[in-house]
Amino acid sequence: MNATAYTMSAISIFGFEVSGAILLMSLFFTLISLGANWRLFLKCDQPGWTAFVPGYNVVVAMRIIGRPDSHALLFLIPGYNVYFALRTMIELAQSFGKRTSLDYFLVVFFNVFYMLNLGLAYQEEYDGPVYGKLGLKKDKSSIGLSAA
Repeated sequence: MNATAYTMSAISIFGFEVSGAILLMSLFFTLISLGANWRLFLKCDQPGWTAFVPGYNVVVAMRIIGRPDSHALLFLIPGYNVYFALRTMIELAQSFGKRTSLDYFLVVFFNVFYMLNLGLAYQEEYDGPVYGKLGLKKDKSSIGLSAA
């Protein structure tokens, strides 16, 4: 027998050949994102195990940002789901008080690591749901009313 018959250079998944390095890298990012979601859910007073349940973790994320549970179904609409995912990521960052353009850029382009930072950093605190609320809180002193 030939010794090269037992070596594996690529794995076939659904008819596509994928190298072992790509599989290891995607496994690495998957584990990091699951850990980030677990810590993020715990910080938002949600059960951590929900990060591992596909579909239900999206429902819990909708609860964290204050959206109705039914909005999780919007991820099933082709094309719109890309826009909705970006909007959801930004609203999640806003739930932690991140409202600058730099934060929006970082959450969109470095999502896994930004969520890991939100979940692991001790100084990051969950402010509460942001969906349907005004971006600026108004108090009586800022609009010229006095408490006479």
